[in-house]
Amino acid sequence: MTRILRIATRGSALARAQTGMIGDAIAAATGARVEIVIVRTEGDTSTASLSSLGGVGVFASALREALVAGECDLIVHSLKDLPTDSYPGLVVGAVPEREDARDVLCTKGGVSLADLPDGARVGTGSPRRRAQLLSLRPDLDVVDIRGNVDTRLRLVEEGNLHGVVLAAAGLSRLGRLAESFEFFELDLWPTAPGQGALAIEAREGENITELLSIEHPATRTAVTAERAVLASLEAGCSAPIGAHATIVDGVLTLTAVVYQADGELELGCSRSVTLLENDLLDADSVVAKALGAAVAAQLLEDGAAEFAPLGGAR
Repeated sequence: MTRILRIATRGSALARAQTGMIGDAIAAATGARVEIVIVRTEGDTSTASLSSLGGVGVFASALREALVAGECDLIVHSLKDLPTDSYPGLVVGAVPEREDARDVLCTKGGVSLADLPDGARVGTGSPRRRAQLLSLRPDLDVVDIRGNVDTRLRLVEEGNLHGVVLAAAGLSRLGRLAESFEFFELDLWPTAPGQGALAIEAREGENITELLSIEHPATRTAVTAERAVLASLEAGCSAPIGAHATIVDGVLTLTAVVYQADGELELGCSRSVTLLENDLLDADSVVAKALGAAVAAQLLEDGAAEFAPLGGAR
């Protein structure tokens, strides 16, 4: 008898696209039959800013409640939208291979950030992106926006904004990466912890072997280090923090930057650790968590909490 897996997701085009990708991958690898369940979240129905809503949890809570209630077997999150605090009864069962973690600037006519006119209106709903934009172009009018990718790109096309900053991974999953113009490199513009990666949550104790087909240990290790910075700083999406980790030749390197909201000040820290043979297979990612905690401790010692709002939902 064919096994049926019910996978829940938000109803946005991006959420449906990336959940479809996960479902297709699991079905192709295991032969399981996948059914997609759409769940509406507070983040989808409210027009308020993410900061005022309380952060990333507004996208995850309804999905997690559905999973706990047995209305689905798995849920798919954009990892950057998943709180770092654990949820009773749930575990991250798989982290697939990450896509491009960079941010991109989308402008009408393909104008770069440097070439935008003085006082140009650039849209983003992210305090981090706002701070990064102002650090490079303090003259910009950075506009707080909400809405799906179509809505944000339409603001540019119709001339309401000169540009918007979006995640490259999201545009790629929607088949719209060609509409981006300028990619911001991660060494100068670190993005949200976990950006570009997905997390598949399941009920604790359930043996869903199909998840093994999509797990990518190197991605899990890297994003665990990034998210450990947020957890150690007790910071949420209202905190302007960028973090990115890489694994090259067995060395895990983590860089994190905390920004002042107006972009005038920033504080960064970068550290590395050599991974042993079994570290990538460690489901608890102990080494990655320790590295993230060490970077966070250094940021606090250097005074990050004195100029950045680090509190918020995790």
